[in-house]
Amino acid sequence: MKLRFAPSPTGYLHVGNARQAVANFLYARRNGGKFLLRIDDTDVARSKPEYEEGIRKDLTWLGLTWDEEARQTERLDRYAEVIEKLKASGRLYPCFESEEELKAKREMRIRAGKPPIYDRAMLKLTPEQRERAEANGKVPYWRFKLTDGSRKWQDLVMGDCSVKLTAISDPVLVRADGTILYTLASVIDDLDMDITHIVRGEDHVTNTGVQIDIADALGAKANHFTFAHLPLLLDSDGGKLSKRLDSLGLRSLRHDGVEPMTIISYLSRVGTSEDPYVMTMDEAIAGYNLANVSKSAARFDMTQLLALNRKALHSLTFDQVKDQLPKEATEDFWNAVRGNVDLAAEIPHWWEVTHGEIVPPSQPEDREFLQLALNTLPEEPWDEGTWKKWTTALKEQSGRKGKALFMPLRLALTGEDNGPELHVLLGLMGHERTTSRLRDAILA
Repeated sequence: MKLRFAPSPTGYLHVGNARQAVANFLYARRNGGKFLLRIDDTDVARSKPEYEEGIRKDLTWLGLTWDEEARQTERLDRYAEVIEKLKASGRLYPCFESEEELKAKREMRIRAGKPPIYDRAMLKLTPEQRERAEANGKVPYWRFKLTDGSRKWQDLVMGDCSVKLTAISDPVLVRADGTILYTLASVIDDLDMDITHIVRGEDHVTNTGVQIDIADALGAKANHFTFAHLPLLLDSDGGKLSKRLDSLGLRSLRHDGVEPMTIISYLSRVGTSEDPYVMTMDEAIAGYNLANVSKSAARFDMTQLLALNRKALHSLTFDQVKDQLPKEATEDFWNAVRGNVDLAAEIPHWWEVTHGEIVPPSQPEDREFLQLALNTLPEEPWDEGTWKKWTTALKEQSGRKGKALFMPLRLALTGEDNGPELHVLLGLMGHERTTSRLRDAILA
């Protein structure tokens, strides 16, 4: 078994195409197969080195290691060889219509009540007509002549699938400038690289019917590939995910501090009846099953992802997370704050709260109480009983209790209305910082 993830370096990865990468990787690993990374970079105008670098960085960060890699622009000679064979067999035929002419033809067919597919007029072109066209400066582009009938396959997700080829225009596979298009290059690569299973989005279903026909023309046996088409992953509003939707890009999620195994765990379960939970990579591999994927579109729920990430972070030990902590951070600091961190990007804030500078909010109605808190603050040395000793004295002298007692202290000491336990934070902040915060809050 051999699977591939074949992104085009025309943008950075988002959770939609990351889902396909995760599916291919997990399915290959569960079944003892190989996983190929292929950079489909034949779109030279839009492909950029920084996008390719970003793709590799994102996959490495997720832990999706590949066994082999390839790049389409390094295989142009091979494509040219296959193109000539298809031309010689008559399956690739030259076309000279302009875009305006094709548009006019489509409109005429629609007015006549016919489907707006290509009429194959260029198949009737005589050698003399082609010679005159080229003598007049026209350069042909090349269409693939589809066979009649339908192409059928048993899809691992969608079940019985069928594409009626007579309802599709013969696809353009080679542009006038000689550039090969994805539809052909991908089939050549998949055959040459011994790909057995192709897992991709359901937006490729029609394309799959065409590519099976192309593979047959190249000598592949029937059912050479096994296909699985994942239903589209929609955003929270039900729209299609876009490469330009930066908030759902892997770069943004990584920068925000989402854990890689949170994303793996979520994407391996989204669109199934199984609830996601934070898994190890081995657990994700062992539990992945394409048969569990629903045929219906799934929605990417950021709220659910963040809830999962919260659990992931809360479960990390100090040794597991210390690379994401400030250099001076201790295990006591991490144990104190980890229950209040949803994203790793929030960790620096709590470091500032415990070891840096904050601006407490103004509490004019509680100034007298805060002054009393300052006056009753125990002297050092402090221990685990200091917080209780301090708040007990405050309760007796102020008559306050519950929220009226603790909220002004929390706001003054942390600038937040919720967060880690104050008795733990107090020990991390120390006497000098606590005193300074109380004074600032009184004057605010």
